[in-house]
Amino acid sequence: MSGEEQAPATEELSENADRGRFELHRDGDLVGWLYYTHLKPNRYALVHTEVEPNHQHQGVAGAMVRRVLDEIRAREGTITVICPFVADYLSRTTAYADLIDARHPGYSDRASAEAAARARPGG
Repeated sequence: MSGEEQAPATEELSENADRGRFELHRDGDLVGWLYYTHLKPNRYALVHTEVEPNHQHQGVAGAMVRRVLDEIRAREGTITVICPFVADYLSRTTAYADLIDARHPGYSDRASAEAAARARPGG
């Protein structure tokens, strides 16, 4: 292997229920997290995505959202989209359309989600 080649990073998604977030680890390091609120009966309001500054622009947020959505699908849950990044991600694919809660879908695009975030106190 040359000095420029790197082995693929190992990724692991875990849930930190105490902090209300899913966490993505790459090669053992916490690189990003997605805050959520777990609502009854099995709905997840996806609230906010963050990536560690030294891991930004490396595809962390997209990989994390994909893994979170796959996990919620495995749990037979639904989602309400609050996070602008998640709204943008979902606006570019129909692969997860079945997860969007019909009664409480949240925001369908990044601009609407960002406008709502600005309108909230402290937003």
